[in-house]
Amino acid sequence: MKLINAELRGLEVIADKTIKMEILMEGALLETIRPGQFVYIQIGSSSEHMLRRPISIADVDSKKGLLTLVFKELGEGTRKLSNMREGEPLNMLIPCGNGYKIDQIEMTNALLIGGGIGVPPLYYLAKELVKKGIGVTTVIGFHNEKDVFFEEEFKRLGNCYVTTNDGSYGQRGFVTDIIKSEQPVFDYYFACGPNPMLKAIESTLKDKKGFLSLEERMGCGVGACYACVVPTQDEKSSKKICQDGPVFHTGEVKI
Repeated sequence: MKLINAELRGLEVIADKTIKMEILMEGALLETIRPGQFVYIQIGSSSEHMLRRPISIADVDSKKGLLTLVFKELGEGTRKLSNMREGEPLNMLIPCGNGYKIDQIEMTNALLIGGGIGVPPLYYLAKELVKKGIGVTTVIGFHNEKDVFFEEEFKRLGNCYVTTNDGSYGQRGFVTDIIKSEQPVFDYYFACGPNPMLKAIESTLKDKKGFLSLEERMGCGVGACYACVVPTQDEKSSKKICQDGPVFHTGEVKI
């Protein structure tokens, strides 16, 4: 993990209050990033916003020296990020946390499941899996049609199913409804999104192996403050999401 100053290349609105940010930075550092890791980014000055914001990494292009982040405007801090201009500096800790350990497992097919702002980190994961010759099926869920993004990007990598809570786009319902109806073939699944979604996925796929990436507010971002702890499944100990996670094996922590 390094504390760096990088340069904003550009911003693009890709869905309702959803921003794609491209950042210029050193290619050698980008090569160290694993899918599922995140950046811890400073908003303005430390006097304005004492706590940094964790934002998942959506894509990496080490040849072009480009890092892609996707975030949703949820408050004053992310609103300030979305109003930045090309060329402005960004102060970040990168890469943070533990990502998906795809080099340590053997598989032929993978199922990726994302909900809302949990979708972005799965895109870089999907690209890396495809590079390894692994078949990828993606299921992404949103509240409504205005929230949908990255569908075409995932379709270029494999099968992609979209669901919305209100049925305004794709299939009406939740990501678990798609899993039950389509019954995709896979060896491991990788999920990222809100805790209720992750709990439902664990229950639906209780006989399958997988990994869950947790979304959580953080304090220090480096494991010192214990602001983002989650109990282990047996409740005998705890894990720090910022340091031990955000990615965990299914059954490792109690959501």
